Amino acid sequence: MSHFTQPAEDLSRKAREYVDLRVDEVKLSAAKGLSVSLSKLSGMILILGVATVFVLVLSFGLIILVGELIGSYAWAALGTAALLGVALWILIRKRETLFRDTFVPLFVGLFFNQDDETKE
Repeated sequence: MSHFTQPAEDLSRKAREYVDLRVDEVKLSAAKGLSVSLSKLSGMILILGVATVFVLVLSFGLIILVGELIGSYAWAALGTAALLGVALWILIRKRETLFRDTFVPLFVGLFFNQDDETKE
């Protein structure tokens, strides 16, 4: 009787091994995708922090320079604030292009891993 059920037992054992391997593959691809996303996110946060410090220092220097030239630090600060306001307005108007076009491919690559499909 064991010869009769042996192929079914082998099939169920092989199917179980296959499912376990597929689960491991999904875990590995998720870990890879999350680590890439996290590294890109931390890189963007670092770049944003450095850019913020740069804009602050540049603004302060511009206020001092223009204030010395025109004789009024208040008007220099107002002019610098106006320049930063224009820059903010441009960023808000271009946010679709700047942010969505950057992050959509990142998350598509995370959930639909194109590298693995091209190997097969």
